[in-house]
Amino acid sequence: MGSRQRARTGAGSSRRMRALVGLAAAAMIATSVAAEEVHWAYEGPHGPEHWHEEFPACGSKSQSPVDIRETKRVPGPGIQFHYKPSSPLRMVNNGHTVQVNYAPGSSITEGSTTYELVQFHFHRPSEERIDGQSYDLSAHLVHRSREGSLAVIAVLFRRGERHSLLAKLWGQLPIAMGAPERTVQGLSVDASELLPAERGYYRYSGSLTTPPCTEGVTWLVMKAVQQLSADQLRVFPFKHDARPIQPLNGRTIEEVAPP
Repeated sequence: MGSRQRARTGAGSSRRMRALVGLAAAAMIATSVAAEEVHWAYEGPHGPEHWHEEFPACGSKSQSPVDIRETKRVPGPGIQFHYKPSSPLRMVNNGHTVQVNYAPGSSITEGSTTYELVQFHFHRPSEERIDGQSYDLSAHLVHRSREGSLAVIAVLFRRGERHSLLAKLWGQLPIAMGAPERTVQGLSVDASELLPAERGYYRYSGSLTTPPCTEGVTWLVMKAVQQLSADQLRVFPFKHDARPIQPLNGRTIEEVAPP
């Protein structure tokens, strides 16, 4: 086979691969929309133990969240953050959590992949555990690459000092479930204020923690724990919106400590 023919063949394979990735991303988005159309909950007959009946992936072997215990230390530059200092405050209560939708243009680079920050939301108590310990709240910052793959940063919170960004958000909490997204005029947010100063983290491959429980999600769980006040925890409108811990099933959890 000549070099030009090999080049044409390689280009065709590359185009086919990009098309397949695009279709997979589109399918993920479509499935997520379908998940919103099927009722699910955190307890009762539509609770987590029944999710797999409507969403088969929820019964697969690489699910999230997990209890982080044994880890493998690996070198690495860590997560490179490229967050814009302000995004218009756009909030929604979707009936499962409080979600802040982020303006385009903020991203992270982890390994060789860049992911754009799409939204962040909260779970009470934390879905992740470390050495069996649960925390009072967790923030999940959801990122998507150009190819459609997902990376989620988890930040854990325990009761202690008042958190300034949460104070701003909680002052505008949308109480009505299922109401349209609301833009709060005159207020902006900086997602980097959710992050701890120490940037070590755990990394593993898992899934969305809500239906449709799509796998192939890169999880980046920050090691350092943030604080929120008891009043801030009390005001959060969901008393329990956390999926139970899922089996690790032989997956390796890497511990990355940036230099």
